[in-house]
Amino acid sequence: MKNLLFALLTALSLTTHPAQAALNVFACEPEWGALAQELGGDKVTVYSATQALQDVHHVQAKPSLIARMRSANLVACTGLELEIGWLPMVLRQAGNAAVLPGKPGYFEAGNYVQRLEIPQRLDRAEGDVHAMGNPHIQTDPRNIAKVSVALAQRLAEIDPGNASFYQARQKDFAQRWQAAVQRWETQARPLKGVAIVVQHKAFPYLSDWLGLHEVATLEPKPGVEPTSSHLAEVLAQLQQHPARMVIRAAYNDDRASSWLSEKAKIPAVVLPFTVGGADHANDLFGLFDVTVARLLDAIPTDAPK
Repeated sequence: MKNLLFALLTALSLTTHPAQAALNVFACEPEWGALAQELGGDKVTVYSATQALQDVHHVQAKPSLIARMRSANLVACTGLELEIGWLPMVLRQAGNAAVLPGKPGYFEAGNYVQRLEIPQRLDRAEGDVHAMGNPHIQTDPRNIAKVSVALAQRLAEIDPGNASFYQARQKDFAQRWQAAVQRWETQARPLKGVAIVVQHKAFPYLSDWLGLHEVATLEPKPGVEPTSSHLAEVLAQLQQHPARMVIRAAYNDDRASSWLSEKAKIPAVVLPFTVGGADHANDLFGLFDVTVARLLDAIPTDAPK
């Protein structure tokens, strides 16, 4: 009986205590959670602190985020001050030394791409200005490719026993991603040079990738809601420099873009902006499938720019 009891207890311990638990990845934004899942597969458990219909500039440091941070092995964020309003407090309250800035467990995607719109001078009176450059890097798939290399290396550093697994996953992702980028660029050729209005300064990387031409912004200053007088100024500006569409992210209030769309007789285009921001944008590939399709739907292919 003693031998039988010992055997049962041993078997139970093996089933309830696996040899190696998955890495806990705390992603500040859905795009980095999706990328971590692509690279980590079943070796990672991913938690996204924000979702696509949420303004990532304005996040509360809730107890649930602190609890998740306590058990994180890797924190993957954009950086470039995008999370400055909430992430430092969550890190401080969690007390997890392994994921503090400067440690291998802390990863900022913005460190691995060429940054756009770095301000020449800093003046907070100019609105939500990011000193290190525009942080919305995820709207250019070429940036996703660069970040994937660095993130796979970081996963391997934290979990060296599975380093070859992460490297193989990154190689496979890179091949599929390169083919998809080529397809998107071919599809999006009619968009080159197309004039657009943006609601928030959230799309310079998208514009740089596709050759879109931003002629106006609905927000008078970054993060400041447009007034009726400013919208009237934008409308007057479009009389001299017409635009083909007005673009907003899925989380933006639609009133300003809808008003301009009606008055200027141009379509208002809602882009998912990140993973989960639209139906069929449930992963990184779907994100850009939907983005390119919606932009193309807004312009007749035989119309002048």
